[in-house]
Amino acid sequence: MDLYMMNCELLATCSALGYLEGDTYHKEPDCLESIKDLIRYLRHEDETRDVRQQLGATQILQSDLLPILIQHHQDKPLFDAVIRLMVNLTQPALLCFGSVPKEPSFRHHFLQVLTYLQSYKEAFASEKAFGVLSETLYELLQLGWEERQEEDNLLIERILLLVRNILHVPADPDQEKSIDDDASVHDQLLWAIHLSGLDDLLLFLASSPAEQQWSLHVLEIISLMFRDQNPAQLAGVGQGRVAQEWSTDVAELEVLRHREMAEKKTRALQRSNRHSRFGGSYIVQGLKSIGERDVVFHKGLHNLQNYSSDMGKQRRRVPKCRQAARELSSERRSALNVRLFLRDFCSEFLENCYNRLMGSVKDHLLREKAQQHDETYYMWALAFFMAFNRAAAFRPGLVSETLSVRTFHFIEQNLTNYYEMMLTDRKEAVSWARRMHLALKAYQELLATLNEMDMSSDEAVRESSRIIKNNIFYVMEYRELFLALFRKFDERCQPRSFLRDLVETTHLFLKMLERFCRSRRNLVVQNKRKKRKKKKKVLDQPAASDNVPCSPEELEAMWPALTEQLQCCAQAPELSLDSVVPFDAASEVPVEEQRAEAMVRIQDCLLAGQAPQALSLLRSAREVWPEGDVFGCQDISPEEEIQLLKQVLSAPLPRQQEPEEQGAEEEEEEEEEEEELQVVQVSEKEFSFLDYLRRFACSTVVRAYVLLLRSYRQNSAHTNHCVVKMLHRLAHDLKMEALLFQLSLFCLFNRLLSDPAAGAYKELVTFAKYILAKFFALTAVNPKAFVELLFWKNTAVVREMTEGYGSLDGGSSSRRPPMWSPEEEAQLRELYLAHKDVEGQDVVDAILAHLPTAPRTRKQIIHHLVRLGLADSVKDFQRKGTDIVLWTEDQELELQRLFEEFQDSDDVLGHIMKNITAKRSRARIVDKLMALGLVTERRELYKKRRKKLAPSSLPSGEESLKDFCQEDIKEEESLSEENCEEDEEEEGLGVDQAQGSSVLPTEDLGQNLHQEGFSAPLLWLQNCLIRVADDREEDSCSQSVPLVPLTEENEEAMENEQFQQLLHKLGVRPPASGQETFWRIPAKLSPTYLRRVAASLSQRREEEKLHPELELEAPGEQGPDEEHRAQALRALLLAREMKAGLASPGEEGATDGKEQLKAAPKKRQLLDSDEEQEEDEGRNKAPQLGAPGIQKKKRFHIEDEDESD
Repeated sequence: MDLYMMNCELLATCSALGYLEGDTYHKEPDCLESIKDLIRYLRHEDETRDVRQQLGATQILQSDLLPILIQHHQDKPLFDAVIRLMVNLTQPALLCFGSVPKEPSFRHHFLQVLTYLQSYKEAFASEKAFGVLSETLYELLQLGWEERQEEDNLLIERILLLVRNILHVPADPDQEKSIDDDASVHDQLLWAIHLSGLDDLLLFLASSPAEQQWSLHVLEIISLMFRDQNPAQLAGVGQGRVAQEWSTDVAELEVLRHREMAEKKTRALQRSNRHSRFGGSYIVQGLKSIGERDVVFHKGLHNLQNYSSDMGKQRRRVPKCRQAARELSSERRSALNVRLFLRDFCSEFLENCYNRLMGSVKDHLLREKAQQHDETYYMWALAFFMAFNRAAAFRPGLVSETLSVRTFHFIEQNLTNYYEMMLTDRKEAVSWARRMHLALKAYQELLATLNEMDMSSDEAVRESSRIIKNNIFYVMEYRELFLALFRKFDERCQPRSFLRDLVETTHLFLKMLERFCRSRRNLVVQNKRKKRKKKKKVLDQPAASDNVPCSPEELEAMWPALTEQLQCCAQAPELSLDSVVPFDAASEVPVEEQRAEAMVRIQDCLLAGQAPQALSLLRSAREVWPEGDVFGCQDISPEEEIQLLKQVLSAPLPRQQEPEEQGAEEEEEEEEEEEELQVVQVSEKEFSFLDYLRRFACSTVVRAYVLLLRSYRQNSAHTNHCVVKMLHRLAHDLKMEALLFQLSLFCLFNRLLSDPAAGAYKELVTFAKYILAKFFALTAVNPKAFVELLFWKNTAVVREMTEGYGSLDGGSSSRRPPMWSPEEEAQLRELYLAHKDVEGQDVVDAILAHLPTAPRTRKQIIHHLVRLGLADSVKDFQRKGTDIVLWTEDQELELQRLFEEFQDSDDVLGHIMKNITAKRSRARIVDKLMALGLVTERRELYKKRRKKLAPSSLPSGEESLKDFCQEDIKEEESLSEENCEEDEEEEGLGVDQAQGSSVLPTEDLGQNLHQEGFSAPLLWLQNCLIRVADDREEDSCSQSVPLVPLTEENEEAMENEQFQQLLHKLGVRPPASGQETFWRIPAKLSPTYLRRVAASLSQRREEEKLHPELELEAPGEQGPDEEHRAQALRALLLAREMKAGLASPGEEGATDGKEQLKAAPKKRQLLDSDEEQEEDEGRNKAPQLGAPGIQKKKRFHIEDEDESD
């Protein structure tokens, strides 16, 4: 910035400070006021830091402030003002601008301020300035705490801040360009600090218990002093060249020598440098050019090995967001005298200050007395000084403060926090990655110190190491840390040095863990498993629970004891409601579901015998949900409360499903994380080192190791050894060589084997040859391995490559969900579009009922609907809670009125359900009628039996047998929707078996059954087959139809083995075990086939004509078998005549009316009482498939009515 462009007021203020004449600075009378004015100007500078730049351009610090500081330090007010101004002027540029600006204009201002700071640092590199600062600081520290004023503490802090600011200024690589062992500006500054004695004052501040308030400032200054220093090199200064350094230098020289000899050999084999006009052109066979022809090479053959298709092409520019992170830290070797000074400082610091200072800093960090991110200085000091201690003369007592399990926990906690912040705060991901690198180096040094303790000759030291390792290896977080860091390694944020340190730390950890496992037979470690509890789903029917009784009799037996408790508690208005909270306002569960859950909690309290808690919860819920009087009205009496609780006790409330068992797919569990509650279960297990090593056998870990191996020339020998050792563990120890069969790794092996200095990388070359030999051995068995080179692989693919494709079908892949074929996706789309707008039904349940393919779960269907774009989120398919509304007083009066009106009718309950205003289920109405005392037993509400009418007095308006059968069919199908998929799978088998069988054996089997007295069941079966065929032709759609035997004779026939063989011959499917009750006519049997097999059941035509005549002549003299047979024959003839267009509607109505009279009593029996059912069972004494079928039919029928509401 031009000096003449300065602000006139600022220029006048700078001129009023004074002037330098020779080596003497003459201050003006207004010098102190001018300095205060400059401080005021800096306080009000704009965002471009214009005042700071103008003062830097005038070099006010070099020409005015430093001379005033050195020559007029006796003037205390002036000295304090100068220190304040210097602290402000030397403030780091990052603090001035907040961060490195991205806009070009602001970035220019940032770099300009940084240039002025570097000039300030160079001006401070003098013994005189630091001599004044150290002398002043020494005088202030001589004062006791009772003599020291507040101004003295402020001056101490400002001097420390000034030293910190000067040391913080980064070096200018373009200006210095210094080599190792040369004195840089930073080295000059350190030497000035040493000559002034300020380093001794820093050691005093670090070791004094009375000066703990400056511990963080001291630690920050020390960390800046040792910037760019290597602790191992510092420890070896002045001791001559150690064997390790000598071997390292020899290895580097050997590599250079091999490369030089290879280049000489290559040049010797090349042609002479003499130009040849006839160099010629060559065709490279097998290498295609842009077209279909071979490549034409216009250079000499000696240049052919350097040919590449990329020659002459412009290199593609990598976007900034994808560029690899830059290395910011660098190491250089300072001048010898500076290194000797720093070595002595480190030794004194470890001897006298380390443990005390680190303890004080740790206390400040835990008590949050420090500023944000000050823990990074703690982690740097831990890594640096512990490494120096190991390299110099290892003494564990010098670093005992940081050598504990608590330190491991502190480092691991911060490392995990930085790792999570790097993933979430993407704008500052690079900064979080640097902090994570510091934490990783501290963790690495802790492990290295433990490893060094294992080699100690002192038994106490080895025992301390064993105790710490036992705690570290036991806790799961320490073992899982490295896996998490590898899996989330991001080359864009984390530099290559981070990956190198991560690989070396993992190598050290695995080596120590393996050694620890060998020294112990059985190692028990902690295991934490996240148990995922699904969000609880409300079932359509009450779920069986451990505390829910199965029968109303048990509830009735429990109620008297509960009544006594409730009567004692109901009269107590002071019943505490504070401890019972039925509503959670912060929960994500909807209010309706919380209301339903509160009702279930009341019932659970009653079932557990906790009547006071149930009453308190009821009253609390009434205050939360007063609308609708769901939990009773506000002025409810105690007797009504007790009655209300009795209704809640007996109500089959919709309960919540138990958490599903583990075993669901990991991918789907990760997608549904927002719908899950994770509960950590801590347990113990026996540790297996190979099982732990298998966790590293994944593509993300291998990819990170291969990325580091690409720079094998720049890596140290130890780094290359760590990489090869891990890859060898995966390939050899785990027998997963195929995990490394990747084309990019093979290209790296090719570059390594063709390297002239390959002899210096013997370990790498041996491993590369081992992997290549395994690969070519596999290609002889599996030629597809060449294609597998293009992809990174996981353990499942590795197993298939080596053991054969499809070898996982019976193993772990059985846990995976079946893949969706295009046909299944099209069918899923059609079913969703067909049922998504239907009110009153769940669309996923409807899809499950009609999806005939492989069995799918509700979760799989929902996720695939989201993938197909048919739904926006999984939350769109959440089941809603059921509103539980109890009886109000008006509803009870209406129920009493309807009962008095219809109590003399045949079907009291049916009329009440038709006329009641608030629709409820049959079971709820029955329970309420019994609670009101209108009925004493449930059997009083059953339909009354009608007397059997004579066959001749059949009314024409009766329901037909067809309607009756269809009603049963609909009921049965509504109960078997869950088994729709299994039905259709088995139907396909039934069709093949039925249509593949001949008709003649069926006729013979039917004739045998006729002779054994099964004529009527055969005619009934024939009639059912014909009716189903007619229905399928009329409706043009088919579904499985159950064969419901409505007479005892038909039931006995269905239990006969020969009759069942006939059903199998015809293609009729037997009931599924535990799921169904009746045999079913499959949906895939065509109407033509049904008529054909029905015709095969008929006897001779003359017998068919004879029976109707006999039936019409003497209907009253027929026995029951003859009557059933006649009815079935008439129905069969009528169906055939209707098919031919000969029957009239009147005849159909009359015939169906006769059939209804015989069927109705058995149908009513399904809804009668348990006593009547037991009487019928006693009469029938049927085999296994008969009576139990009727019992299950009765139970299913009643439950279906309960669930309909």
